[in-house]
Amino acid sequence: MSAHVDSRTRQELLALGSRYAEYVGWLVQETGDEQAALWWTQRAVDLAAAGGDRALAGYALVRRALVTLYQDDAEQTIALARRAQSGTLPPRIRCLAAQREAQGHALAGDGDACLRALDRARTLLARQESEGDAPVIGSMHLPDSAGMITGWCLFDLGQMRKAAEELDRQLALVLPDAVRTQVRYGVRRALAYASHGEIDHACALAAPLLDGVVAVRSATVTIDLRRLSRVLARHSGHALVRRLEPRLAVLSRLPVS
Repeated sequence: MSAHVDSRTRQELLALGSRYAEYVGWLVQETGDEQAALWWTQRAVDLAAAGGDRALAGYALVRRALVTLYQDDAEQTIALARRAQSGTLPPRIRCLAAQREAQGHALAGDGDACLRALDRARTLLARQESEGDAPVIGSMHLPDSAGMITGWCLFDLGQMRKAAEELDRQLALVLPDAVRTQVRYGVRRALAYASHGEIDHACALAAPLLDGVVAVRSATVTIDLRRLSRVLARHSGHALVRRLEPRLAVLSRLPVS
């Protein structure tokens, strides 16, 4: 269509196509196909560039950094996220990049660098209102994305109790119908409590999430679900663990695609 319309309509169509391609990249990553996710993300960048939008290329670096984060590659996650913090990019993209960098530092065990990146993210988060009606890039269901990522990072830094409490605060702000967000961070909250030794509470938090796990069939959620299953397996003497274990084991093994 974009080849047969006026220039303004062409730009709008290419921008729309780029957003769909970016969203498809998320969807295929959630099936566990990281290479396809990167292909679709690059397709989004190409469409956006053809329509005059160069900023999406910066966001593509943030997306690539998410792939390396789930591969436990802290060095690449940090490097990619830093490249996406150019002052020429919109505050929203730089905020997401700073958050991703913080996650990379947490994975590497560098608490000071992690907190500095989170501080940058909060500063940029406060500047997003100046972007007006620009399309939202990234998750639309995190009222305080920097706070949620802080909870995520505290877990990787080994501060399980603090991580659990921060995730408690953040999940209370998330709407109930944001199922994937509730499940994604809810499973990590349960994992934080379980890792801190609060096994019964972890089970009580995890149990109502399992229907949501089935609904979203997310490869990224499954990573933490498997971790939770392993932690709880060490506490099979708990009645709640015995009740939860069979279904947790099945869901941890299910293919997502």
